[in-house]
Amino acid sequence: MLPFLQGIGIGGGLIIAIGAQNAFVLSQGVRRNFPIQTAAVCSLCDATLILLGVTGVGSLVATNPILIQFASWFGALFLICYGARSFRSAIQGGSLDASAEAIPSRRKLLLATLALTLLNPHVYLDTIVLVGGFSGQLSQTERYLFGAGAMTASVIWFFSLSLGAVLLAPLFRKPIAWRLLDGFVCLTMWGIAISLLWPKLQLYIS
Repeated sequence: MLPFLQGIGIGGGLIIAIGAQNAFVLSQGVRRNFPIQTAAVCSLCDATLILLGVTGVGSLVATNPILIQFASWFGALFLICYGARSFRSAIQGGSLDASAEAIPSRRKLLLATLALTLLNPHVYLDTIVLVGGFSGQLSQTERYLFGAGAMTASVIWFFSLSLGAVLLAPLFRKPIAWRLLDGFVCLTMWGIAISLLWPKLQLYIS
């Protein structure tokens, strides 16, 4: 289950951030404006891109020992830097504004959600490149478990944010809530980075 849990940790860490998509999901959920559809579209887009990453980039990395080493060191470095960014955010604090207007129709909501998700270049970096690259260091079965973990994190986050918006909106307007969440993300990212580097460090030590 370790690859699955690593997928949840990395996937969740990449998804949970103050941004336009999360603010949009939260705002529609607060107004009970097609909250299930909004969360489903975001989760489905993530799942599709994660699957492309695991089967595409992940498979490519898995067949090349040099790429495996590169993905391992680059992935650990990225997690350390990402954890540092979360640590800085935890110190500075932040809040999530859910003041966006409700989308009047299901069709317009679908288009707006797709635009916010797929027109963001970071979503491709996070899902296809990073998740795919991390998965390439695992066996084929473990790659799919890792991808399933990342997908699970996406589903849990977006549906929790959307369906629990009435309760979560006041909480996420408080900087302390994001400080705690960013602190948790920081520890998760650094912990996974250590797990990636530890076998290599043991070789150097021995």
